[in-house]
Amino acid sequence: MEMFKVTKVCEVKEIMDQNFSSYDLPSETIDILNAQGRILSKDIYALENVPHFRRSTVDGYAVVSADTFGASETLPAFINLIGDAHMGEHNQSHLCSDKCMYVPTGGMLPEGADAVVMIEYVEKFQDEIAIHKSVAPKENVMDIGDDIKQDQLLFTRGTKIKAHHLGVLASVGITDVDVFVKPKICILSTGDELIDPKEDLKPGVIRDINTYTLSGLCTELGCDVIEKKVVKDDFNNLKDTLKSFIDKSDLVLLSGGSSVGTKDMTPDVINALGSPGVLIHGIAMKPGKPTIIAKINNKAVLGLPGQPASCIMAFRVLGEYLIKNLLHLNTHEELFLEGVCSTNIHASPGRETYQMVTIEESSDGYIINPVHGKSGMITLISRAQGYIKIPMNKEGISVGEKVKVYLF
Repeated sequence: MEMFKVTKVCEVKEIMDQNFSSYDLPSETIDILNAQGRILSKDIYALENVPHFRRSTVDGYAVVSADTFGASETLPAFINLIGDAHMGEHNQSHLCSDKCMYVPTGGMLPEGADAVVMIEYVEKFQDEIAIHKSVAPKENVMDIGDDIKQDQLLFTRGTKIKAHHLGVLASVGITDVDVFVKPKICILSTGDELIDPKEDLKPGVIRDINTYTLSGLCTELGCDVIEKKVVKDDFNNLKDTLKSFIDKSDLVLLSGGSSVGTKDMTPDVINALGSPGVLIHGIAMKPGKPTIIAKINNKAVLGLPGQPASCIMAFRVLGEYLIKNLLHLNTHEELFLEGVCSTNIHASPGRETYQMVTIEESSDGYIINPVHGKSGMITLISRAQGYIKIPMNKEGISVGEKVKVYLF
């Protein structure tokens, strides 16, 4: 039985960068209402200033600030009131010394005003107000372009659009954006024992899990899963299906057949389809050691272990990294929290270990509990809330040790 040489996870990512960083997804223009979760394919610059007129940040009275200097509760400043500003209207008034105007929050300031006194510090009479607190120049005032300046770079290519981005875009009149087309993913599982979940269960067969789970994970990442299929362990059938998937997709995920058993033919099938074929077979990680990284016709193929927990963990570590690179994401977000381990966790030296965990909240912070079970148990993933990384030169985690949990 042939054994494979393992490659460090950090080296695997470098090899993926070298081979797939030049792969360009096409771009499309979409309405910002449909853009949440999509990735910008071009830098975005502001079309106008925000705000585009001087406005008040409080309910109060627009004044010439020098008229308020020295004002206090015991010695107020008295200023003549010339009227009110109204929301949504162009304020064409002009203030000079000893004059003021009421302005609501967000209202346009009259020319000549350089500050706003909050209404709480003002006593109003018929044609004048008494100010009990002085204000400095620019106080409670937002000038033109204070928030966003025209031609300012707002968001760079590779930004994942979130809800708060939409508000910024709308504020400068941008209603359409250029985004990368969703990566097209095909998912293939191999195994004589696999059946579709809709089929009747018989002794010796198991229902397909990985194509469904991988499909969900890809969708969460913003991909378009265009086809998924289960194929028996037949070389020609597997080869034909894989070729078809490569031709129509940006990335193929292939689950099963990546180990070194007598029916594990995935590497041979990949190499039969084109150069360079298999780039890496065997990664210094647990679980996920048999994972394959391959390249055919400039397309990426990721061969994942057949065991569900191993398959999903290998995808989270390497598949997500690859997809984010295809999308040219400018940041690889990894949500995490820190806590202390509730028990000792053993690790295998020489391999980077990924231990699935649950999180328990306590008065002193978070308690991290390992989720144990055999690699074929799908409930390992369903019970876990995240995972911790144990470096390959570390034998494990000690009880009470502080750890970082990467959240699912």
